[in-house]
Amino acid sequence: MYIIVIGGGKVGFFLAKALLDEGHEVIILEKDHHRIEFIANQLGSVGIRGDGCEASTLSEVGTGRADMFIAVTGDDEDNMVSCQVAKHQFDVPVTVARVNDPSNEPIFKELGIDVSISSTKEILEHIEHKVPTHPLTHLLTLKEHELEIVEVKIPATSTTVGKAIKDLSLPDGTILALVINQKGKPQLPTRRTIIRAEDQIIAVTPPEQEDALRTILRGS
Repeated sequence: MYIIVIGGGKVGFFLAKALLDEGHEVIILEKDHHRIEFIANQLGSVGIRGDGCEASTLSEVGTGRADMFIAVTGDDEDNMVSCQVAKHQFDVPVTVARVNDPSNEPIFKELGIDVSISSTKEILEHIEHKVPTHPLTHLLTLKEHELEIVEVKIPATSTTVGKAIKDLSLPDGTILALVINQKGKPQLPTRRTIIRAEDQIIAVTPPEQEDALRTILRGS
């Protein structure tokens, strides 16, 4: 997927890094040349100096072919305007805007912005649902028990495809609670359940075991 991120601050930087790690094509538009230099040193030539509110700049970076447009600057007006331009002039399918002042959220919705989010974690999780190759989605946190309910999608290239659950070395304290196949049919897994490509696995795991669970299920 081609994803354009407006704003190269901390939020934009880490969002872009996560998406690049998953193999997506990402461009960051940022006004501050110092941030562009930092991004270049850390992520390579994905940062472009420019104003994400200007249609000419968006045209130059190929917004017309973008699959997702994410505006995460510290200025609500800039986020609002840039998403409006992306949506209405370039027909970007999905626009996501960071809302710094929660009282502005109704305005974002009225203007037709697909998703307006105030939390960085929520932005990441929305992307995880929209980008099917993203490895792990948080569904619920059970704070009292220090557990996470997460979803992991099994890619066709995973080495776990064709294996039974009993043959997987799951992390300590992790339980596979549900398997949903590519046709959307749910199944309560047993030790003999075979993992198939495109399965969605709902698991309960301690937060510190998330990386290990993702690695095991995706076979990377």
